Amino acid sequence: MTSFNVPLLASAALLPPPTLRFDGVAFSQQGKALLGPCSFTLNGTGPTLVMGPNGAGKSLLLRLAHGLLSPTQGQVAWSSEGCPRQAMVFQQPVLLRRSAVANLIHALAVNNVPRKTRTKIAWEALEHFGLTPCANTPARVLSGGEQQRLALARAWVLAPQVLFLDEPTSALDPAAIKGVEAAVREFHQRGTRIVMTTHDLHQARRLAGDVLFLSGGKVCEHTSAETFFISPVSREGQAFIAGELVE
Repeated sequence: MTSFNVPLLASAALLPPPTLRFDGVAFSQQGKALLGPCSFTLNGTGPTLVMGPNGAGKSLLLRLAHGLLSPTQGQVAWSSEGCPRQAMVFQQPVLLRRSAVANLIHALAVNNVPRKTRTKIAWEALEHFGLTPCANTPARVLSGGEQQRLALARAWVLAPQVLFLDEPTSALDPAAIKGVEAAVREFHQRGTRIVMTTHDLHQARRLAGDVLFLSGGKVCEHTSAETFFISPVSREGQAFIAGELVE
């Protein structure tokens, strides 16, 4: 991918990444506790990799942080006034029934980017993410890797201060995974706070600045990536690193 700048919105990502704080956050549904209570603060440079076994609550935590769900207990708080500019990329990208370029133009329109600049920004983003040949292809018939790159391009044009990624490479081949990871690094280098779930230890070692480890809906530890991968302090983290069943 080649380097380019988003002329209208890039300043949002150039601000210091906002601090995210969970204060006793819990989420229950139909009387069943699914997450928490959780308390932690993300105020380092990241990227933060959210890890844990299946059913640990990783995706739920991201949805609460992004505001897609409201906690049934506790508070999600940001250091910035109001809610920072955010974007989220899901395991299965949510794309509109229109062409790839039209998906980007629509996102710019919704965010009040002047009409005269939308098409230029959209095409620059497609080129940046290697999607120019797919510009007029319906987004929903693109390959899995192309769809993820389109979802990342859509986030890129909005220059989010925070980007949530929920298992974005779980169904992709190695080449597509490499492309997504390169994009994650670019977002991070631009100053975007990255919070990403993954079950892939190798991927987490490549990307993580810090690790938030969950098990059974609880935060077992939050530490630097170096510490977590060398000497996790929790019994659950030790078992996870060793490839053992986490109870």
